[in-house]
Amino acid sequence: MRLRAGQRLRRNGDFRAVREQGRRLDCGVFQFTWRVRPPGESATPARVGVVASRASVGNAVMRARAKRRLRELYRKHQHLVPPTVDLVLTARGSLLRIDFAEAAQRFIHACGKLPPPSPTHA
Repeated sequence: MRLRAGQRLRRNGDFRAVREQGRRLDCGVFQFTWRVRPPGESATPARVGVVASRASVGNAVMRARAKRRLRELYRKHQHLVPPTVDLVLTARGSLLRIDFAEAAQRFIHACGKLPPPSPTHA
């Protein structure tokens, strides 16, 4: 299952807003940064952006593999993310050295820290 355009962060300003206004959680093998969109912004479903830098992950093959892994984590567990949240997942090199199941447990744990959907968005 592919992520639709409305489910992805695409503009640099969206990434910047999540990083500057959002909250951050260090999951060891990736960084989980989220921002609850204000009620005035568009009522799209939860959106995700995935980042893997050369400095932290490695060459192009490793970065692509890390991003695929993070996108798959989100796809499998997107029901845990409230629809008003923008999420940025930043890969670290150690993400490629652990089992997918361990990474999934870390993602599920991080999703448990997200605020519940507000009644104004429901």
